[in-house]
Parts: sequence; structure tokens; C-alpha cells
Amino acid sequence: MLDLAVERGCFARGRRHVAGVDEVGRGPLAGPLVAAVVVIDPDSPLIEGVNDSKQLTGRRRDELAAAIVSALAHAVGAASTREIDRLNIRRATALAMRRALARLERRGVAADEVLVDGLPVPELGRVHQAMVDGDAACYAIACASIVAKTVRDRLMTRLAARYPAYGWDENAGYATKAHRAAIAREGITPHHRMSFTPVVQRELELGEL
Repeated sequence: MLDLAVERGCFARGRRHVAGVDEVGRGPLAGPLVAAVVVIDPDSPLIEGVNDSKQLTGRRRDELAAAIVSALAHAVGAASTREIDRLNIRRATALAMRRALARLERRGVAADEVLVDGLPVPELGRVHQAMVDGDAACYAIACASIVAKTVRDRLMTRLAARYPAYGWDENAGYATKAHRAAIAREGITPHHRMSFTPVVQRELELGEL
């Protein structure tokens, strides 16, 4: 379980609203990329069990996501498959993060410290602190990772009902063996990322590029 050590350091520098930002969905062959922002202030409750979303079971992640969105200021943004193909995944990531932060501000919460998981994001358009493996070391980022993962998994489960052959309710659009086999067998959908190699390879084989 993570504590508020990183956030307390920010508070000590005079920051009041510390925003953790993380994304989910950079690697899949299908589906949107989802970013979430969660804000911690000096009065925020510490939600027991918050950790890197990849270390949590699906059930526990859902429970924590519900607790986080009930107790903490938060917002979600996304980039569509078309935007990913048009912009590239790095710029689409920044777009989703900007949308999440803009939505947060429209809700009346302005972050005065932004902590982002991973490497710096120049296209974010605002000062931020990048933290490699931040979702395993920073409470606010871990909260954001849990929310983003939960939202995206639910989106992919809903899409799976429309395209059951691809198993998106189980693989969330990632390049599992079963997903790749379904692409070879069934072809692609409007939710597949044309710029990602296995999808492009399938189109080349069909002579459609």
C-alpha cells in the first residue's frame, strides 16, 4: 500500500492540489487510450489498499476505483483509435491527458502540481514532474492508474458485446494470441488501430492498403 510521502513533499513546497496523472491503453491493437487525473490535497483521506493497478486483481481494482471517485476530485479523458492513428501514440497520450486535466478544471479544481507517470510529456502544455514507475511509488498517480484502468476495461467490455469474436472483455484489446487469431480470421473492426503493426500486416495480406 502506498502512502502520501510524495504528496507531502509537494505540500511542504506550498502546493495545495497535487494531481496524479496516468494513462492506460498505449499498447493494445484496439480501443481508445484513457487517461485519468486524481487530485490529492492536505485533507484527502488515505484509501487503504491503493497500489499500482497492475498489482491488483480486477475485483479489488473495481472496489478501489469506486472508493477513489467517491472521495477524491478526479476526471477522465480519452483519445480515440482514429486520433491514435492520426497523431501517433505519444501525441494521443498527451491529448488524453490534456482532456482529463481540462475536464478537472471545468469542475472547479485547478492543480498546482502535476505528477505524470513515466517520461516527460512535452505536448502536455504545462509544467509537470515525470516519475518513471510513478504508479508504483506515488499515491496520486496510483489512484489515477486505477481509475483509468477501470474505465478502459469497462469500455472494452461494452465493445466486446458488439464484437464478441475478439475477446476484448478478456484481453482489453491487447495483442494476445487469441486476439491476433481473431484478426486473421475475422478481419479488423473500426476500433482497431490501423497504425499498429499486426493490424497493418493483416491489411497488407488482404491487399487493402
